[in-house]
Amino acid sequence: MSFLRYLEDKRYVILLAVAQMLFATLMMFVSASGKYDAGDIFYTLLGCLILTATYLIVGYARRYAHYQALDELTGNDDDDIVAAVPKPISHEQQLYTALARKLHQAKLDTIRKYHGERKDYHDFIMSWIHEVKLPITAAHLLMRNSAGKSAEELVNKLEDEVNKIDHYVEQALYYSRIDSFSRDYLIAEVSLNQIMRACVRKYAKLFVAKRLRFTMWEEEHTVHSDAKWLGFILDQIITNALKYTNQGGAVTCSIEDNPSEKRLLIRDTGIGILPEDLGRIFDKGFTGLTGRNDAKSTGLGLYLASQMAIKLGHRLSARSEPGQYTELAIIFPKSRSIHEMM
Repeated sequence: MSFLRYLEDKRYVILLAVAQMLFATLMMFVSASGKYDAGDIFYTLLGCLILTATYLIVGYARRYAHYQALDELTGNDDDDIVAAVPKPISHEQQLYTALARKLHQAKLDTIRKYHGERKDYHDFIMSWIHEVKLPITAAHLLMRNSAGKSAEELVNKLEDEVNKIDHYVEQALYYSRIDSFSRDYLIAEVSLNQIMRACVRKYAKLFVAKRLRFTMWEEEHTVHSDAKWLGFILDQIITNALKYTNQGGAVTCSIEDNPSEKRLLIRDTGIGILPEDLGRIFDKGFTGLTGRNDAKSTGLGLYLASQMAIKLGHRLSARSEPGQYTELAIIFPKSRSIHEMM
């Protein structure tokens, strides 16, 4: 910073000094004796002028190194520029320096967040590509080896592979829209019975193929939610139940209702979840020992379901006994109004 710029910043101090000198001169003119000495006035004004000039020059000299360091930093593109800011020499500068560091840290946190999201999205896309290639490859093999197979058998098997592709595509679609969720949902009173039946019909062939028994409550139950997104949550839970339940097992859906909440319980007689894995099944990409033993597991289904549930104002919980059962619960609190959920 040049000395002229420094004087410009100190213009109010200079104006104050001029006003004080004029005031002192005026007081001498209107003194009680009615007499004044021009030499006294001159020396008084000269003294005030010297003191003011000394204050400005010493102040500039004291801050010169600080200003030079700031000038050099303004042309520096280093990401760690805040760390190189010179030590403040006044309380005001301390406040501005603290504010600059806080803003810089917020910027770094935002950049890290975006980098993390970009990496997560890249990892998901790479995983999704590998997963979706499996049913596509299987479909090609079925068509190449179709000799000797009936049209009905071939269509059924191709339909299974197409359904897998559809499931992966739907999962990718919902994953890409999770950040814009607030613009794409409508909270209303929806029928749990209808949403559950629609989900089961979608996977009816798998229930039949694995000879799984399905039972659900009979009385009508409604909750406040978004039908489309709640249906996606149920899809993820049902597909997991189908994937990890052996032939001849069962999937049972029931409702628990109390004054504070309504709970939709989906219980399967599958292979279960290890206790050390139970608390992490809703983490992104976590598959656990069960998932690692299944080459088709991406670890994203329950993560997406839990994130959607949170955004809808619901909660997911799980309990399991290895080799016995797994029970997923969707919890619909009654204490929250529709306005709060939205």
